[in-house]
Amino acid sequence: MKTSKQLERYFKGVANHRRLSALFLISRRDGMTLEQIAEALDCNIKTISEHMRRLVQAGLLNKKYQGREVAHSLSPYGKRFVDFAKRF
Repeated sequence: MKTSKQLERYFKGVANHRRLSALFLISRRDGMTLEQIAEALDCNIKTISEHMRRLVQAGLLNKKYQGREVAHSLSPYGKRFVDFAKRF
């Protein structure tokens, strides 16, 4: 069982509608780049970059560097969180 401090980290990580939308999007299309996420969510890259940074810090996303691009995928906790949010 996670501690309340650990759970707080996850909930603060998704405490924004764009971050939740990004998590759901990445759960459907693994390995998306910032440009793909920004286009799909109709948002600028700088904003999406900050949201992705916060999701990575929260432990909900993983980043994989592919040359000049970065592919984003859900971490194991990110997958569990998306499942939780869909059932909520």
